Amino acid sequence: MNDLVGSLRTRYRDVRTSRELRAFLADPLNIAGLAIVGTLVIAAVFGPLVAPYDPAAQDVPNRLQGPSLAHPFGTDQLGRDIFSRLLYGARLSLGIAVLVTAIRLVLGTTIGVLAGYAGGWIDELLMRLVDVQLAFPGLVLALVIAGILGPSLRNVMIALAVVGWASYARVVRASVLSTKEREFVQAAQLMGVSRFRITIRHLLPNVASPVIVLATLNLGTVILGTAGLSFIGLGAQPPTPEWGTMLSAGRHYLRDAWWIANIPGVAIMLTVLGFNLLGDGLRDILDPKHDATSEKIT
Repeated sequence: MNDLVGSLRTRYRDVRTSRELRAFLADPLNIAGLAIVGTLVIAAVFGPLVAPYDPAAQDVPNRLQGPSLAHPFGTDQLGRDIFSRLLYGARLSLGIAVLVTAIRLVLGTTIGVLAGYAGGWIDELLMRLVDVQLAFPGLVLALVIAGILGPSLRNVMIALAVVGWASYARVVRASVLSTKEREFVQAAQLMGVSRFRITIRHLLPNVASPVIVLATLNLGTVILGTAGLSFIGLGAQPPTPEWGTMLSAGRHYLRDAWWIANIPGVAIMLTVLGFNLLGDGLRDILDPKHDATSEKIT
């Protein structure tokens, strides 16, 4: 009997996964988001290997050169190749976004699960902490923290991680409150299964979908926040090839050399757009309401 149930469960999941994948790929916006994010990942991984120039190498005689075969995106005010700096900046921006989002996810998920499952005064205390954090505008709070800690990419990462975990805590707590009332969790409790095992085996898998969607959307937000803080001088410092720093340096040459600021600006815009499109597509297929029959079999 157990073998039959396991076989049916596996077949059901395979059919559902295939159906959701087809639905995801049928939407051109999802394909566009996937293409943009995929291009960013490829640039981040392989870009430094194929970059034609050293991103920090100065060539003053060729400064402010427009796009050409030698320099596809032109050169900046110090003669540095913008295409090479853009490729190195992709690795930097994506790496920061992944690390900051991972910190937010772990911290917020831990607090959300603890608050939702424990309940009582623990829930009240943790949720009031979340309310306090959400009461401050995120970018303003990150700006204050980064300003206190001093200008550097590490401090920007700390600032962005500190201000972003509360949204995960709220989403996870709401999912846990719903999931812990379901029959399979109550059955596990009656069987004497420990809280830790229930959390790992039953609660976390059932709250993963909204967290994945939120994390995907957050990746673009973190890239935008990092670029914004670097733009005002609190993030990466020259000559680091970070997109926000490149945008800041290029603002003084908008009339004479539009490509210095516009190209990294377009890269930031497309990256955020790509993650937003991908996140929306994942939400459509991972939303628990997407399939009302998706009960966990235990």
